[in-house]
Amino acid sequence: MKHKTIALDAMGGDHGPRVTVGAAKLALEQIPDIELVLVGDRAQLEKAVRRRELGDDPRIRIHHASEVVGMDELPAVALKKKKDSSMRVAIDLVKSGEVQACVSAGNTGALMATSKFVLKMIRGIHRPAICTLLPAIRGHTHMLDLGANVECAPENLAEFALMGSILAQSVEGIENPKVGLLNVGTEEVKGNEAIKQASRLIAQSRLNYYGFVEGDDIYKGTVDVVVTDGFVGNVSLKTGEGLAALVNHVLRTEFKRNWMTRLAALCAYPVLNRVRQRLDPRRYNGASLLGLNGIVVKSHGSADTPSFFNAIKIASIEIENDVPQRISRTIENYFSQAEAAIS
Repeated sequence: MKHKTIALDAMGGDHGPRVTVGAAKLALEQIPDIELVLVGDRAQLEKAVRRRELGDDPRIRIHHASEVVGMDELPAVALKKKKDSSMRVAIDLVKSGEVQACVSAGNTGALMATSKFVLKMIRGIHRPAICTLLPAIRGHTHMLDLGANVECAPENLAEFALMGSILAQSVEGIENPKVGLLNVGTEEVKGNEAIKQASRLIAQSRLNYYGFVEGDDIYKGTVDVVVTDGFVGNVSLKTGEGLAALVNHVLRTEFKRNWMTRLAALCAYPVLNRVRQRLDPRRYNGASLLGLNGIVVKSHGSADTPSFFNAIKIASIEIENDVPQRISRTIENYFSQAEAAIS
């Protein structure tokens, strides 16, 4: 088992050290051969570490950073004026090789801009993409991009397909992930010209390309990887989250309506509890920033302790499976084959 060292932006997100340090404790208890670097204000972190009784654990240490990137701060401002923020310092540690991955619940735009600036892109990948795991009727679905790129060229979508396939192989252990391109219909004549061109590019690759998929296929599990641009991806993701919240609200309201419905809720509790556990969003927290020369995982800003722990777990899995290196090797092989064909 590979030794893993992960930097946590301990000040990021809505809850800061209260959640990040608690998640660090869970990670140390449940993930073998892991070391954690808590990045942020030393005084606050030392207090949080003592509260969690982690002070004697040699696998955790604090790296001081004097600034914090606000959740509503402009990415350009964070990049230029907060070079000693907990987010920037955590990413710098990945760049220097002191750690192998960074996990942050901070400002998404600032995290993406800073990661891209510090770590740079893998050769052959022109844009990074945000990818996360979603629950589906059949297993899980990896979906990207979820907001990093609101406009994409066909070549970008083809790159996303490659990166999503490699991530699904690494995280889920799927030997030959099935890849679908999100469209307004499954027929070849549907969609704009950029989508049609992207479909042709992906079909020409060595990927297991299924073809066009529609919005309902995301949660059916029709394919293992759903590819789209960041605008459509983010809208789709937030729509799914909103629908889940609506269903939860309606169920709670109806079960509390009178004594008979409360009794029915009591009888249905075992089933409802299993449904809640299966669809618990905390199990799916942690989005990978793919295409970078390093591992960066974005946690939801409002994540609680189990949610942030799941993001740490994803970073650990990506380290174990050398995800950036696998993407880089695949791209390099593609270039080598293309050059050989030309010569």
